[in-house]
Amino acid sequence: MGTANVICIKWGTLFGPEYVNRLYSGARRNLSDEVRFFCMTEHRDGLHPSIEVLDLPEEPFQAEMDAALAVANRQGAMRKVSLFRPGLIPDLDGPLLGFDLDVVITGPLDDILHHAPGKVAMRADWVEARRGRATGHGSVFRFDPALHAWLYETLAADPRGEVEKARGSEQRYTSTLAQERDAFAYLPPEQVVSFKHGCLRLPPMNYLAEPRLPDNARVVCFHGRPKMSEALEGYHGSVIRHMRPCSWLREHWIERARDDLGGAWG
Repeated sequence: MGTANVICIKWGTLFGPEYVNRLYSGARRNLSDEVRFFCMTEHRDGLHPSIEVLDLPEEPFQAEMDAALAVANRQGAMRKVSLFRPGLIPDLDGPLLGFDLDVVITGPLDDILHHAPGKVAMRADWVEARRGRATGHGSVFRFDPALHAWLYETLAADPRGEVEKARGSEQRYTSTLAQERDAFAYLPPEQVVSFKHGCLRLPPMNYLAEPRLPDNARVVCFHGRPKMSEALEGYHGSVIRHMRPCSWLREHWIERARDDLGGAWG
């Protein structure tokens, strides 16, 4: 048995430690290998003791990057680049599978972890794809620090230029740079799905049945509204954006994590 390396980043207070703990539980329940789970954060309190905590750094180019992000109206939107720092985990062996915190793992992850070895792998962004743009979505990403140090080094060398080129979007920066270097692959779209675009039902069924969970979905991403906490209880944003409470989200995100880790960590 090998080791599956999983990583996330949590800064600020928007997401509590339970989001990290539930993500950790979902990863270790859905990967065949033993899971080594990392969280980069400035807030360690409440994290499960098996999670390896990485200090959130102040990058040497942070001020210049933040100034460019302010112009792009995307303050703080590229903190994830710190995960790409060469030597971040000195004893790391193999690629890293990364997640945003507003996702729920609903199925086996081995295919995603091992998809297109040697490439930076992301799911196609739902909105950008409709506009004919080849941008990857950053909710799920797989990269290999031994091969892809340029994800950090390129931004570090010209933070203002790269932020402007990417229009303040970390996922556009990452996917575009990897494509330029012929080192990019899309994750299977049926395995990484959007709750908003792939699970919500249209009227009138959204009033009659809970959101669907697609058969082959491994990760469900909650970008925009409803938030995960809203989807648990039901949500009404409009006639189209109405939904009943989502029982499978409660099962995969909360109940299984509590069974796996114990109630104190879920």
